Parts: sequence; C-alpha cells; structure tokens
Amino acid sequence: MRNFNTEQEKFWAEEFGTEYIQRNQGAQLLASNLNFFSKALQQAGKITSCKEFGANIGMNLKALKLLYPSLEMKAVEINPIASDTLSQMIGKENVFNGSILDCPDDKVELTIIKGVLIHINPDVLNSIYQKLYTNSSKFILIAEYYNPSPVSIDYRGHSNRLFKRDFAGEFLDKFDDLQLIDYGFSYKRDPAFPQDDITWFLIKKN
Repeated sequence: MRNFNTEQEKFWAEEFGTEYIQRNQGAQLLASNLNFFSKALQQAGKITSCKEFGANIGMNLKALKLLYPSLEMKAVEINPIASDTLSQMIGKENVFNGSILDCPDDKVELTIIKGVLIHINPDVLNSIYQKLYTNSSKFILIAEYYNPSPVSIDYRGHSNRLFKRDFAGEFLDKFDDLQLIDYGFSYKRDPAFPQDDITWFLIKKN
C-alpha cells in the first residue's frame, strides 16, 4: 500500500492517471509539443539538461529531445505505469516514480512543469515551487491554465481535481532572484498545433 501526501496524488497514481495515458499520446500531440517548446524556449538558447515534474509517458521530453538531441533528461512521475514507459525512453535511473514532494534534488539547467500544477493540492504548492527552484541552475518553464485569482473547477466529473490561478506570478513573488524573460499562450483551436489553452512563462535565475 503506497502512502500519498494528498488525495490528488492518489487520484493520479491510480486508475484515473492510467486512463489519462491513452488520451495523451500520438503524432499530433508530438507535433504540437515540438511547436510549443520551440516557441517557449526560444529565448533560452541551447539547453543541455532538463528535469520534468509530472512527465507522464514523456511526450514533452520526446519533443525536447528532437529540439536538443544531446539533451540530458530527468523526470518525476507518480503513476507507475506511466513511469515504466518513461523509464524505457530515458532510462530507469533518470526517472523517480513518486511524488514531486518526495523526489531527490538533481540540479539541471531547465526545470519544467506543464499541465501539472493545475492538479496539485493548493496546500502544497509552495513546496512544489521550491522543488522547481532548487533543481534549476538557470531556467524554469511553467505552462498551465491561468486565472488571475485561485479557482477550483470540476474535472471530468471530479471535484477538487483542477485548480487555476497565477502560478507563475506566485513563483516569481516567492524568490527574489528570478526574471521573467518570455511568456505566451497556446490555443486549443490552433489549426495546426493545438495545445490545451496553456499559458506559459519562461523564467530565469539571475
């Protein structure tokens, strides 16, 4: 029996998280991700290492590897089935199967969280922000649903499973050596490269 820090972690580690895998893969998503990261990381220049928090089966990392073929990749993923698939792609030694709150710290050039903070219990957000900050030596990319004030929205018939707020703003306010260097929006109705209405923020450590 695994222990979880929050009810949201249990939700994603078990059946619902496994079902999510089938809905979020394929050639179209890979193409959209490639377009997304080419824009979101344009001001970062060449990236040599990254760590993704909540990587699922690695669709974001696949796109990043196409952009940066020599990229060293690490990942954190709570769902064991997704983690196994991810391990086959980037090596088991580079994947932590468990909570972001419990993962070891590994300093990389870029830390990434995309479509994950929205599913985190708000009570532990500050600890997640700390992980994003501590593990990065240079850049942090936050890509989530945005709302100027915190709101909770039903998610596929479940309550307290999706939250919107100004995640990047809170992150910037928490640490005094950060600089916002780029930001943008990706629309779900983009005719070529749709993303799920994600607002992204590229932040640099000074």
